[in-house]
Amino acid sequence: QVQLVESGGGLVQPGGSLRLSCAASGTIFGPNVMGWYRQAPGTQRELVATVTSGGVTNYTNSAEGRFTISRDNGKNTVYLQMNSLKPEDTAVYYCKFRMIVTLENFWGQGTQVTVSS
Repeated sequence: QVQLVESGGGLVQPGGSLRLSCAASGTIFGPNVMGWYRQAPGTQRELVATVTSGGVTNYTNSAEGRFTISRDNGKNTVYLQMNSLKPEDTAVYYCKFRMIVTLENFWGQGTQVTVSS
């Protein structure tokens, strides 16, 4: 089992920045992928960005150029630096941990990000 604890959400004005963090703990072994997803009211959960344990990153079009995903493997922590935030970025942001060896997925509890003036 892997437990995920997210932090860093909140209320920010359009054009502002936020940094989300997600710390993983538990039985972690082998290669893995950590990522951020988001879900706005009335919509499906969607991918924002992912980073492998080897440091390979992937972004959706909406995140490319504004968001940066990074990780500290020593701390089993992934970060999402979000800049130039827009009202349409408002959502609950979820951290996901995928163990490649077992193909198991684990989710955090979510953190609310609200972009509003």
